[in-house]
Order: sequence, then structure tokens, then C-alpha cells
Amino acid sequence: MNLVIEWSYRSKKGTETFFRSEEMPAAQALLIAEDLDKTGRTKHIQFLDQYDSSWTLKELKSYVKGIETEPHNIIVYFDGGFDWETKMAGLGCVIYYEQNGKSFRLRRNLAIKGLISNNEAEYAALHLCLQELEILGAHHLPIKVLGDSKVVINHLNEEWPVIEESLYSWANKIEDKMRAMGFQPQYEHVSRKTNSEADRLAAQALANVEVLAIVERA
Repeated sequence: MNLVIEWSYRSKKGTETFFRSEEMPAAQALLIAEDLDKTGRTKHIQFLDQYDSSWTLKELKSYVKGIETEPHNIIVYFDGGFDWETKMAGLGCVIYYEQNGKSFRLRRNLAIKGLISNNEAEYAALHLCLQELEILGAHHLPIKVLGDSKVVINHLNEEWPVIEESLYSWANKIEDKMRAMGFQPQYEHVSRKTNSEADRLAAQALANVEVLAIVERA
């Protein structure tokens, strides 16, 4: 989560002024605010998140302490593929996250039946990512969701209307899951090259190559 710090400052001679910082990660904002507080001349420190909700210094300390042991700074990549001959769908999921001061990458894929299009496979891949985040214990955080499907990204960003009934059902399913887990998703369309890891996992699933791995990143 990124925050903006707002605070007032009183000089030794009693002159007061107001400051507003640039946006920065929550942990960094806390360090700076604590340093400002030590001067004894900083008053009314508050933090604003991307939704213009305000946080006190005490609330931010509690938040930062809580997320240290839980997955945070989450970036999700998803991709789905569909084989029209076999009617099989391949789902690819890549999740980058931090936990206990370390960085990790989770890779997961899955081959499933019962879908009818590539767009459904894309939605199913994103749903698989949410299931993996649930297993990790992630909740109540902003997350970045990146995919090369303009249909899924633009649907969830509410830039395109959802016309197909099957996709409408999937969009609702994703949004319901996001709300239930307390996520504030930021959806972004990326190129297939940028999404190559998830794309490769989806292709491997269609080739009956199953992948499930979590590795620590340097």
C-alpha cells in the first residue's frame, strides 16, 4: 500500500506551516513520520491512501507490524489458453509477493474441462490466482493484477460492458472473491511478452505438464 503523509510544523518561534509528501510505500512512510515526530515540532500527522482514507500514526504502526508476517506487495500475472479440438483449458498463474522480509514467486498451472472459450479460460486463470492467494493467507491488501487479456482487464476496470452471459458470471465471481478477501485490485493490461511466464504455464497445462512451485527470489 502506498501512502501520502500530511503534517503541520511549528517552528521554535511559533510559525506554523503545512506539508504534504509524495506517495510512498507504507513502511517508508512510517519511518519518515516517526523521524518527523521525534523533532517535537511536528503536529497532526496523518496518512492518506489511494482511496483518500486517512490513517493515524498508531493505525499505520499496527498495519505495518501486521503485514510483516503475511504476504504483501502482491503482483499477480494470469493467462488462459483454450484448445478448440480437445475443449481443454490451460490456466497459468504467477504471483510475486513479500513475506517476513523475503521475496517469493509462486507459479501454478492447471488443465480443466467445462469451459467454452479462451475468454472464459482467462477468467478461470485469474480465479485460480485468487485461490492460491487464499491458500497463502493473503487478505485485505491492495494488489496489482496484470494480464494480456483486454477483455478481462477492461471488463473488470468497467471500461467495457460484459455482454456474454458466461463472462458476466465469471466477472461477478471474480469481484465477489476480491471483496470477500478484502483486496483492492488494480487491473492493468500488459503485452503478451510481459506476461510470458503465465502464458508459458497455460501452454504447459495444455501439454499435461503440471507446475506448482514457490521459490525465494534474490
